[in-house]
Amino acid sequence: MLEKRAENIEQLKRRLLQLCALVEENTRRSVLAFRARDRAAAAEIIKVDREINDIEISIEEDCVSLLGSTHRSVEDTRFIIAVLKINNDLERIGDLAGNVARRVLHFGQNEQARFPQELLTLAEYTLEMVTTSIDAFVDLDMDLARSVCQRDNEVDRLNRQMYKVVQDRLLAEPAQSEKLLNFLSISRYLERIADYATNIAEDVVFIGEGRIIRHQDYGGTE
Repeated sequence: MLEKRAENIEQLKRRLLQLCALVEENTRRSVLAFRARDRAAAAEIIKVDREINDIEISIEEDCVSLLGSTHRSVEDTRFIIAVLKINNDLERIGDLAGNVARRVLHFGQNEQARFPQELLTLAEYTLEMVTTSIDAFVDLDMDLARSVCQRDNEVDRLNRQMYKVVQDRLLAEPAQSEKLLNFLSISRYLERIADYATNIAEDVVFIGEGRIIRHQDYGGTE
């Protein structure tokens, strides 16, 4: 019985790691797509998001089944609860990566509106947070998980800066209004992805330490 439970938990972790890899790759591809204004890549990202949704539902069903079983250890119960939450956060990241791709479909390869540096930096930070939060889960690295939480304030700051940048450029380049508003939407999607990466990192700490660290002030640049 113990061996069977251990096997089920290990299988659950493998399924979640599969989803982690898919979401991380689709997020990376969405950043590359908007930087290259690659409409074909954007269309593929949206297709993969449907696969992400299917896997997310399957993992949730597995978690519910395991929670309905008896004779679980406290550690196993904590892990299953965390997987349920991480699974949902990964699905949301996948949705938001798909939203970034949909914005790309609104401007073409030859679009002339230049990307604000703040948006490019925000994309870099967000992608790093997604990758690091997944690495923290794979290795159950508490320090790595906390480093993700500490970066969230910087991403929030860059997103706020984007509102000012777009406002100023709308006044200077009113003919580019549609494209500039697309950039603002992408900034918001990236900021939300970073929030979900932070959630994942917090759940890694929950798995490893049994502590709920949501709503803490992690410091960082404001």
